[in-house]
Amino acid sequence: MNAYRMLEILIQQNQFELLKGKDEFHTPQDIRLVYLMNDAVECFLTFRNARITGDYLAEYDGELETHLDRKEERSALVVHQGHNVFTVFFEKLEPEYHLYDYGQIGHFWVKGYEYLRQLEYRIAILWDKYEYMGEDCCNEEEQKLAWLAKFPPLNFTCYPSVPPQYLPDREDGWVLAEEAWEVMLELAKESDDRSLQRVLVRYCKHPGKWMTKYVARLLHRKSHAKTIDLLAEKLKTAASAYPDRSFGPERDDQYEVVMKAAREGQKVLAEKGIQSVVLREEPFVEAADTLDFKAHLMIWMPGIVNRKTEIRTFCYESKKEEKTVHS
Repeated sequence: MNAYRMLEILIQQNQFELLKGKDEFHTPQDIRLVYLMNDAVECFLTFRNARITGDYLAEYDGELETHLDRKEERSALVVHQGHNVFTVFFEKLEPEYHLYDYGQIGHFWVKGYEYLRQLEYRIAILWDKYEYMGEDCCNEEEQKLAWLAKFPPLNFTCYPSVPPQYLPDREDGWVLAEEAWEVMLELAKESDDRSLQRVLVRYCKHPGKWMTKYVARLLHRKSHAKTIDLLAEKLKTAASAYPDRSFGPERDDQYEVVMKAAREGQKVLAEKGIQSVVLREEPFVEAADTLDFKAHLMIWMPGIVNRKTEIRTFCYESKKEEKTVHS
């Protein structure tokens, strides 16, 4: 990854978010610029031994103009935030990133067919990692599965994991990529889902919106559960190549309290013959001042034709000396 090319990408997208440092950046220090932060990766561009003159407006949301003066010993980046101007003086610009296990992450922002929305979310953040970080930051299985972000029956056009106001342009989402179709067909073959294979062949020939919605409806049918479960397992296995986040001993202990409560709930359900999956929700490591630990039980419920789930959430709360876990 070339740090200056990454900086250029951010500027083109009018993105410039600095992580707050000591003394409001006015004394020499390493200053980090957010490049990509999601459940799969936290990546920054680090200005080494840097300081800022002028005022950086953290809340600014608008077009940026920049000028970069690169020199061997000390460079300068001039940033125009509208009428506001500041300059970052630095010795080096280097990428810094950490990759994490995202295969058991759960965010339940949108109701209905939650298990498909979780797949959409994991595939979406995997695609961002693949697109913005490159193949070197993705294992072979991830490079293949990432293309499912371009499979409309499963992406944000049909099973968005976030509310409408956070969705990208839906028109781009309806376009079926050949690579995505091939991955999905391979999954259907591996799970011996012959009826889905036949539908996918028709879908390749007629990839319009009507056919997209038809395939999307099939994905939540019990008859195609093996294919969806296979995809979930492959994502989980591919993501397990990376470590879990760590927030320090005390906070990791708090995290474990929540996870233990969820696992105990799962055990009770299992004794009754009810299947469930434990998923976790965690903040970014670099946002440690706003930690919010959650664990979720995604419980499989009886359904005649469609698969259904119920979500039970466990939260960690600290009030003076009182620590409780509730669902």
